[in-house]
Amino acid sequence: MLARHECPAITARRARRAAALGAADDDPVVWAEAVGANVKDVDGNLFVDLTAGFGVALIGHRHPRVVDAAAAQGHTLLHAMGDAFPDVTRIALLERLAGLAPAGLEVAILGLSGADAVEAAVKTAVIATGRDGVLVFEGAYHGLALGALGLQAYNAGFTAPFRRITHPAVRVLPYGCPATDVANALADGTIGMVLVEPVQGRGGMRAPPDGWLAEVASLTRRSGALFACDEILTGLGRTGSMWAHGEAVPDLLCTGKALAGGFPLSACLGTRAAMDAWGASTGEAIHTQTFLGHPVGCAAALAALDVITEDDVPLRAASIAARLSDHLGAIGLATTGRGLVLGIELPNTLAASRKLLQRGYIAFPAGRRGEVLGLTPSAFLTDEQVDAFVATLAEIA
Repeated sequence: MLARHECPAITARRARRAAALGAADDDPVVWAEAVGANVKDVDGNLFVDLTAGFGVALIGHRHPRVVDAAAAQGHTLLHAMGDAFPDVTRIALLERLAGLAPAGLEVAILGLSGADAVEAAVKTAVIATGRDGVLVFEGAYHGLALGALGLQAYNAGFTAPFRRITHPAVRVLPYGCPATDVANALADGTIGMVLVEPVQGRGGMRAPPDGWLAEVASLTRRSGALFACDEILTGLGRTGSMWAHGEAVPDLLCTGKALAGGFPLSACLGTRAAMDAWGASTGEAIHTQTFLGHPVGCAAALAALDVITEDDVPLRAASIAARLSDHLGAIGLATTGRGLVLGIELPNTLAASRKLLQRGYIAFPAGRRGEVLGLTPSAFLTDEQVDAFVATLAEIA
């Protein structure tokens, strides 16, 4: 199963893992190509990718409409100039996002990664509220860029080497904690933003109690802070609805991953009241980057959003999730999460993921203790792929 052709860094990583585990390691494989839910490695082995490339390939790897849109854009305008001069694809995408976003979230700041979107949200909250504090929840994963690093509450090891230079005013509460705990954390008026994943992904494929998000949103606004949802993984239909926050409409919403069908692109959407705090530019922009609103990424995103809406990805995701849950339940396995942010409770998820890889399925442990096997597959997974996976899991679990 191991690829015969691998770079020295991968070889070294595999050797370290083998030494740590005390056994031969069969990870990683080296990808050569991917289409739909399938990945082929350099040795011709074929896999079903049940992660959709960390949630990116919601409409499948290498969707032809995305590929065609990106190619066409590349022949017209391959690169623009950040915030200095807009191009037509960026304007069209911003208008499209405003139309798809929850009511009132009509202004967006574009970025390249999910962490970019989170950092834009933090900056917006500081400017809009005059407060530096951020409240997050245990298991939170909001990216590992330096500006977002202090907000993650998933793995202390990610932050420890950089603790002295990460955000100092971050408070952490249990995910789904009593509303009184949230109210108490907000009481001193130092929190400018409450940031929450409507369904935690890396933190364990966990959905909060019914009504919890709406209660947190209400308490947040009452305190004068901004309520922000990290929908980088959950947004754009993955959980069975276009957005996962339900009635808890945020002031700021971060989206990415599936947004451009495989191209790096993200956005922080916000209400006009929140975004107007930035004010008009008086010279050099205070939040920008060279590749902001990259034309190829924006063209790819427009095509991906067409697929998401025209092919009703939320409905497809709900249907596949129901089939997975029903079949898994039939073989005695419990699930967590919502829609295609799905966790499977197994006694040893690391061993299961390795056995699955040997059988041609890509899936990873999720949760702070690896307590579930995480699935974030494409919404175009076929019934045959679902059924074959469950049958394989029944054999190895």
